[in-house]
Amino acid sequence: MNASSSGQGHTLKPVLSTLQLWAIAVGLVISGEYFGWSYGWASAGTLGFTVTALFIAAMYATFIFSFTELTTSIPHAGGPFAYSKRAFGPVGGYLAGAATLIEFVFAPPAIALAIGAYLNVQFPDIDPKLAALGAYLVFMTLNIVGVQIAATFELFVTLLAIFELLVFMGVVAPGFSLANFTKGGWSGSDGFSMAAVPGMFAAIPFAIWFFLAIEGVAMAAEEAKDPKRSIPIAYITGILTLVVLAIGVMLFAGGAGDWTKLSNINDPLPQAMKLIVGDNSNWLHMLVWLGLFGLVASFHGIILGYSRQIFALAREGYLPAYFARVHPRFKTPHRAILAGGVVGIAAIYSDELIKIGGQTLTANIVTMSVFGAILMYILSMLSLFRLRRAEAGLERPFRAPLYPYFPAFALFGALVCMATMIYYNPLIFGIFVALLALGYAWFLATARQRAEGAAAVAEF
Repeated sequence: MNASSSGQGHTLKPVLSTLQLWAIAVGLVISGEYFGWSYGWASAGTLGFTVTALFIAAMYATFIFSFTELTTSIPHAGGPFAYSKRAFGPVGGYLAGAATLIEFVFAPPAIALAIGAYLNVQFPDIDPKLAALGAYLVFMTLNIVGVQIAATFELFVTLLAIFELLVFMGVVAPGFSLANFTKGGWSGSDGFSMAAVPGMFAAIPFAIWFFLAIEGVAMAAEEAKDPKRSIPIAYITGILTLVVLAIGVMLFAGGAGDWTKLSNINDPLPQAMKLIVGDNSNWLHMLVWLGLFGLVASFHGIILGYSRQIFALAREGYLPAYFARVHPRFKTPHRAILAGGVVGIAAIYSDELIKIGGQTLTANIVTMSVFGAILMYILSMLSLFRLRRAEAGLERPFRAPLYPYFPAFALFGALVCMATMIYYNPLIFGIFVALLALGYAWFLATARQRAEGAAAVAEF
């Protein structure tokens, strides 16, 4: 094996600062503060969904504190794939890698279409799908040109997105009423009863949407200047930032007026602000325009995440080696960036052709993404427990606090989420399992190729 294929050709450049990693952590997720979560009100009510959201926030917080131990101990672009492979061997690596890939490849098309729909509202002559395609082309190019440029842009749009959320809370605060928030807060009832519990479970995917993909920072570990120090800071401050924003957005939106009018729409924040400032306020126009930055931050960040996962899987022989090449000038996994984009663009243009459970494919790809995320969370926590026993001497720059309770709670929460998701989405789960099975067939068929590649690397 020559140097180009085992050395520089497959090596990422460590350039990311702590602040840039924090921006990636928050930016990956922040679109979830703008849309999607309010559908949880439709099934659980404001108070019921608050309970669900707090449970999910606790799961994510304990997961991130635990996951950080893995990320700093094994700073690998494959993230969960690398941890599970080390803990459970090639099959464990395959399952975690495939789950993470499904999470990160299926989320961007939904966000791209949201960007297209937003632009269509402002400019009715623009085709939303064409705008979504344009978003892919622009941000894939930005990611290819260089991770430093991409991360700096991510920092900029993330700060703007946070600023907008703070502006929203400040503008609606004078009209906030706790009575508005609590009225009919338990699945339409003013008082809690066991009848509200099923709705709270059904709302779990929408609470997950508040935090989905924050773990993507792990896939930038090889590009961090000082991963042992910067990743824990980025993760912990990132999850705290998102929890505060999620609680604030949910509380102020629900207290602005009749929350039932916000529970089945894609733009709850502008509509909540309308209840306070009216239809023609300059504040409202600013919120609508800046709303694009929240979508862009997540879309751009997830492209970075999926590309590193494809790159890492290809480098290890789980995907064709073609995708493991790094651009000779920009030092970015350009082929992996383009590959994930092709899948996303195909999803955008197939949403009217393929229907699942009576809805378009695009309406269900977020659920598919969540299935991938939850499976990855389960495997990551199991990997943490196994590596603690099997490799007690492994250098751990950051150790999960309150071990084993934090990772155990994160694992318990993920299992509850998985069971709930399967119950409410059996057809999509079946397709998810079918995708894993197809991937496993490829995994078995390429076992010899991986063995020969590993031997060649060891010999080199």
